[in-house]
Amino acid sequence: MSTNSAAAAWLTQESYDRLKAELEHLSGPGRTEIVARIEQARSEGDLKENGGYHAAKEEQGKSEARIRQLTQLLNDAHVGEAPADDGIVEPGMMVSAKIAGDVENFLLGSREVAGDTDIDVYSEKSPLGAAIQGTKAGDTVTYAAPNGKQITVEIISATPYVG
Repeated sequence: MSTNSAAAAWLTQESYDRLKAELEHLSGPGRTEIVARIEQARSEGDLKENGGYHAAKEEQGKSEARIRQLTQLLNDAHVGEAPADDGIVEPGMMVSAKIAGDVENFLLGSREVAGDTDIDVYSEKSPLGAAIQGTKAGDTVTYAAPNGKQITVEIISATPYVG
């Protein structure tokens, strides 16, 4: 586990364990199941017109991409307790902010931390995330959106995400 916060995603121990279990399944039994489906479809004859074969190969590609994504995320992750409850915006914090006049609540960090919840998540590497890191309640910042428009953000609060 790396603690290089510039490249590392912050994960709760629960999120880390859940993602590690997913990786172990995908790279073990999951791979075996897909290979078996490919072999079964291959035995059915002409591969050009074999929908089952092509579907299994596509699923294999998606699974291998997810394995690479999870491996990188878990290798680079900073795992531990939520950040200090000091009101400073940083990865792992639930942020309430007035963005272009509308109040929004979101988690700053990795989508993987929020799991299957419907919480909005903004990466700390996104234009919004980069602009608000290190701010605290009462601070106002302006950042350039991808379309070039200047957007004003007023931080209302930042509290640790407890999952």
